[in-house]
Amino acid sequence: MGIFDRLKSVISSNINDAISKAEDPEKMLNQMLIDMNEQLIESKKAVAMAIADEKRLERELIENKNKAAEWENKAMLAVRSGRDDLAKEALLRKQENESYVVQLNTQWQAQKESVEKLKESLRQLQSKIEEASRKKNILVARAKRAEAQEKINQTMSSIAGNKSAFDTFDRMAQKVDELEARTEAQKELEDSTSGASLEKQFAELEASPAAADSMLEQLKQKMLEQDAGVKSGQASAEK
Repeated sequence: MGIFDRLKSVISSNINDAISKAEDPEKMLNQMLIDMNEQLIESKKAVAMAIADEKRLERELIENKNKAAEWENKAMLAVRSGRDDLAKEALLRKQENESYVVQLNTQWQAQKESVEKLKESLRQLQSKIEEASRKKNILVARAKRAEAQEKINQTMSSIAGNKSAFDTFDRMAQKVDELEARTEAQKELEDSTSGASLEKQFAELEASPAAADSMLEQLKQKMLEQDAGVKSGQASAEK
């Protein structure tokens, strides 16, 4: 199993464990990001080691190429010096280095290809983690909305299942309606009574001067009649 397969397994395990425990969504996502970034750091270390191995193979390859060239130069020097025996030994050493170069080159090419794949996988992984970080707030908001909706649904189900609660509200509403009706009727009656009394008072005020005038006229007429009677009696007495 490669490092990225292990990382995927660890992350999946953490997600499943968090979901099964029904943890707080925001806390769960934050912890997931922490875990992913920690695993990313470990993956970077592993890739760095792979790169170091590739560089080591490359250096060793170059060194053996240089050694092969050096032994060839030594063989040429031995031939010029008339030492064919030394030239043969140098050429054998050159052959050993060249054979090793072929092996190293095969290993180096394979390691180089592996490193390039690891680098690309690491870039993709880092991009995914960055994307997950950006989406975290959206996911948290969605989770909170879902949780709120769930609570509302539970409340509605609880209320719907309790018919007596609705009956109580209906009875209370009816009582309030009756109380409001009585209050309005009482106010209307008071306004009506108050208005009639006020009109009566004004009618009495308006009628009072007329009655007084009439009584005054009656009194004057009576006095005139009395005066006329007195004068008539005096005149009779004088005769």
